[in-house]
Amino acid sequence: MQNITAFKEYLNKSRKVVVITHFKPDADALGSSLGLSGYLKKKGHAVTVITPSDYPDFISWMPGNNEVVIFQKERPQKAKQLIADADTIFCLDFSSLNRINDLGEIVGASPATKVLIDHHLEPEKFAQYEQWDGTAASTAELVFQLIEELGDKSLIDVNIANCLYAGIMTDTGGFRHSNTTHKVFKIAGELVALGANPSKVSKLIYDTNSIERLRLMGYVLGQKLKVIPEYRTAYIVLTAEELKNFSSQTGDTEGFVNYGLSIKGIKLSVLISDRKENIKLSFRSLGNFSVNDMARKYFDGGGHRNASGGQTKLTLEQTLEKFLSILPEYKEQLLAEEN
Repeated sequence: MQNITAFKEYLNKSRKVVVITHFKPDADALGSSLGLSGYLKKKGHAVTVITPSDYPDFISWMPGNNEVVIFQKERPQKAKQLIADADTIFCLDFSSLNRINDLGEIVGASPATKVLIDHHLEPEKFAQYEQWDGTAASTAELVFQLIEELGDKSLIDVNIANCLYAGIMTDTGGFRHSNTTHKVFKIAGELVALGANPSKVSKLIYDTNSIERLRLMGYVLGQKLKVIPEYRTAYIVLTAEELKNFSSQTGDTEGFVNYGLSIKGIKLSVLISDRKENIKLSFRSLGNFSVNDMARKYFDGGGHRNASGGQTKLTLEQTLEKFLSILPEYKEQLLAEEN
C-alpha cells in the first residue's frame, strides 16, 4: 500500500468495520475476508463480514463463518444497517462495485472510508486506500502482505493462517496455475509456519463432496463436455433443469471448467450455465490467450488473463450461439504456438 503510514495511523483508532466480498464468494473471497476480519478484531475493531449471496458448503468450515451476514439470506435491512453504521468498509476480491450486485449502490453511496484489497484487472477508483496488485495470485496473499506491512504478522494465529492459506491454495489451483510464483510459495510457507494445516485445508475444500456433486461431475464429463479441435476449445453447457436434476447447490460446478483445459491441445475452456436470474460463464485459458479480454468485450465480465467470468441476459441457446460465433475472431490467437 502506497500510503501505508497514513493507513496504519487510521487503524490506530477503534473503527466500526464492514468487510464485503463479491457475489457467490469462493475460497479466496471468503478466506481473505475472514482472515482480515480475525486480524482487525485483534486490533480492537468491531467487524462484520457481509456477503451478497450464499456460498459453497465446502468453505463454510472457515473460522468466523457463523458470524457472516448473508445479504440475500438474512433480512437485507440487517446488512444495510451495518453498512450505514460503519465508518470503514473493506472491499475484498472484487475490482468494481457491480460485482457485489445490489450492495454496490449502497456501498458506493456510503460516506465511510473505503479500502480495496484485490488482484483483479482494471479496478474502479472508489476507495481511499488500495492494496491492489494485478499480478498477485490471490487476495488472501495481499491481505497477508498488508498485515506484514502494518508490522502485525505476529497477530496471525492458526485460524487466520488457515483462512488465508485456503485462499492462496485455491486461486493457484492447488499451486498448479501459472500464477504460482516464488513469492506465493514463500507466503504459503510462512502461513504454514504460523499454524496453517495444508492437509486439513485441502481435504476440507477438495475432498468433501456430496454424492449429488460427484454424479453431476460424471454426467458433465460423460455427456456435456464438447471439444472444437479447430479452435483448441472445449465447452460445457448446463441447463437449469439439468442442475435441478442433480440437486445442484452453490459451488457444485466449481472447477468443472478446468477439466476442459486438461485435454491435450486445448487452450480455451468455457462453462456456460443457466442460473435462472441470468446466464453465467466461466472462462479458463492457457498461456498468453486472455479470457479477460473476451469476457469484458462480449459478456459483461472480466477478471484475470487466464481466469475470468461473465454473464448475459440472453437465453442459454443464444449465449452459446454468441460464444461460438466469436471464436473465429480469436482463431489466430488460439492456434498460436507458444514457447
